[in-house]
Amino acid sequence: MMQDARLPEQPVQLSSGSARRSPELSVIVPTFNEAPNVELVVQALVASLRGIDWEVIFVDDDSSDGTTDAVRLIARRDGRVRCIRRIGRRGLAGASIEGMLSSSAPVIAIMDGDMQHDASLLPEMFRRLQAGDDLVIASRFCDSGSAADGFSRTRLSGSRVATRLARMFLHIDVSDPMSGFFAIRRPAFEALAPRLSTQGFKILMDILASTPQPLRTSEMPLHFRARQHGVSKLDNLVAAEFLSLLLAKLTGDALSLRFVLFALIGGFGVVVHLVTLKIALASGLTFWLAQMTAAYVAMTGNFFLNNVLTYRDRRLKGWRLLSGLASFWVVCSIGVIANVGVGQLVHEQASRWWLAGLAGAGLGAVFNYVATSIFTWRAR
Repeated sequence: MMQDARLPEQPVQLSSGSARRSPELSVIVPTFNEAPNVELVVQALVASLRGIDWEVIFVDDDSSDGTTDAVRLIARRDGRVRCIRRIGRRGLAGASIEGMLSSSAPVIAIMDGDMQHDASLLPEMFRRLQAGDDLVIASRFCDSGSAADGFSRTRLSGSRVATRLARMFLHIDVSDPMSGFFAIRRPAFEALAPRLSTQGFKILMDILASTPQPLRTSEMPLHFRARQHGVSKLDNLVAAEFLSLLLAKLTGDALSLRFVLFALIGGFGVVVHLVTLKIALASGLTFWLAQMTAAYVAMTGNFFLNNVLTYRDRRLKGWRLLSGLASFWVVCSIGVIANVGVGQLVHEQASRWWLAGLAGAGLGAVFNYVATSIFTWRAR
C-alpha cells in the first residue's frame, strides 16, 4: 500500500508584526506623484487615530516621482501601511474603489494624499458610523466649513455650481456631494460597488446617486486646507467628466460615463465638421473634397479629445498614438457607412428625415464607441 506523501498540517507561525489586531478602520489614499506628502499623511494618521486599530492603503497610479517607494519605506517599519501600485489604470474614482475593495475593516474612509484634508476629523467620523450612520461626509460648505484656503476663486465657484447641479438633478440632499473626504460602512459600500463608475473624480456623488435607498448620512464641517507639496491633479477636463457622470446618473446608468463622454465629443465633432466644411468650400474645393477633408479633420479632433478625456486611463502615447489614430480613422469610416445605411433605411420606411438622421447617428455612435474600445483603446 502506498503511503500518503502529504505532510501533516502544521500550525501557521505568525511573526510579531502579523499578530496585530484586525483594523477597525481602513483609510484609502489615492495618489499620483505625492511622494513628499506620504510621510506627512502617515504622521497625521498616527497622531489622530490613537485608540483605533487602523490601516492605510495608498493606491498609486504608477507615479513617476517615487510615491510607491516612499510608501513601502514606511511600510517596512509599520505594518499598518500598505501600497497598491496600479499600472495601465488611472483615475481617482477607480483608485478609491480598488483600495476599498482590497481593505478589510468594517469602516472605510477616503481622503486625499495632499494634506488638504484634516485627518483629525477621522475619529468623529468613525464614532458616528459606529453609532449607526452609513455615511459621514466632511463638508466644505456646511456650518463652519470652508474651502477658501484650498481653492482658487474660479475652482470654488465651479465646485459650488457643480454642487447645485447635483442637488437639483440627482436630488442629492447634502451640502457637499463633491467632497473627496468621507467615511462609509463596509456593507453600504459593498452593496453599491457594482453600480459605481471607475472613471472620473467624483466618487461620493456617484455613491449618493447610485444608492436605491437613502443612506443614513451626516455631515461635519471641513476646513479645506492649502496643498502642502506638489500640484493639483484636477484639470479643466474634470468639468466634462462631471457633466458626463451627471448625464449617466440621470439615465439610471443606461448610458455609461465613458459612452456619454464619447457621444459629447462626437457632438463637438459635428460642429468642427461643419465649420471645416464651410471654410473648405469658401476656399474653392469641390463639395466632395471639402466633405472628405471636414470628415477627417473632425475625426482627428475627436480622436485626440477621446484620448485625453474618455480614455484617459488608457491614454495612448508615442508610436501607439499614431497607430491608434489610424485605427480610429478606419473604424469611424466604417461607422459613417453604418450611419448612412441605417439612415437611408429608416427614411424609406418612415419618410421623416430627422428620425432617419437620429437613427443613423445613434447607430454610428454606438458602433464607433464599441469598435474603438476594442481596436483603438483596448484595455491592456
